[in-house]
Amino acid sequence: MQHAVGSPLPPPHEQGRGPHVGWASAAHHPGAPQGPAPVPPPPPGYPGTGAGAVPPSGPVPPSGPMPPAAPVPPSGPMPPAAPVPPPHAQPPAPRHAPAPPPAETTGHLPLPPGGLVGVPPASAPAPDPAATTLAVLLIGPAGAGKTSVAKYWADHRRVPTAHISLDDVREWVRSGFADPQSGWNDHSEAQYRLARRTCGFAARNFLANGISCILDDAVFPDRPVVGLGGWKRHVGPGLLPVVLLPGLDIVLERNAERSGNRRLTDEEVARIHGRMAGWYGSGLPIIDNSQLDVPGTARLLDEVLVRAMASPPSW
Repeated sequence: MQHAVGSPLPPPHEQGRGPHVGWASAAHHPGAPQGPAPVPPPPPGYPGTGAGAVPPSGPVPPSGPMPPAAPVPPSGPMPPAAPVPPPHAQPPAPRHAPAPPPAETTGHLPLPPGGLVGVPPASAPAPDPAATTLAVLLIGPAGAGKTSVAKYWADHRRVPTAHISLDDVREWVRSGFADPQSGWNDHSEAQYRLARRTCGFAARNFLANGISCILDDAVFPDRPVVGLGGWKRHVGPGLLPVVLLPGLDIVLERNAERSGNRRLTDEEVARIHGRMAGWYGSGLPIIDNSQLDVPGTARLLDEVLVRAMASPPSW
């Protein structure tokens, strides 16, 4: 039987040897002959040319009288030869080596566990926010322009940037959607928490693959554990929060232009705006965009981020 050209087949099992002895050596010498080499015919005049005779290796002795043969040891059972390991033999690898646990991966890069965005060291130079992978949390009441500013800011960056809206993710729930306008209860609270976790995971996934992200949410200063504390747990301590807080009249005007469940009553808008005033004195950067359009607010957001990256706020 002939074998295909390739790695030599392992030698048959011999007594005193494992089934793979000599296999590693052959694998390390690609020039090794494939199978038994053909035996050349003996030269003319070489003694012992009968059937089964094999000429010795080395140069053929000149013709002429042969020297006396070496004495033959007495016949009898020969002791078994000790197995000689082939040169450069490698010990066989364990058959059942435990494999390392698979790492959590998403996209094409491993996703680190825990908070992904870290706080830059104080001695690091301030990078350009328009060309840096970073995560921004845009906070503000309904009608502050969070979604419009976030989309514009993400559209005009020099690096890939994603916009993640909490309201969009929250409204993924169709049947059983807990609309806060129908009354705040445990169901609406649970869906808000679930949406924040989903947004945080999405942000970590984008950041792990080199894509910046900006998130927008109406985070209240009087609920730090649920609001900023939740985002810090989901995204990381390096998340940069910025507050958009125009005047109440501007917020009411913009809210009136909304439709569907995004539009709130004037009383609800005034109540939320009053609670948002608690961000003053918190240490977070606040942008009053009452007299600014969307592009102007996005440019001011970049300026605020430069200062925030150079000296991250304590929150």
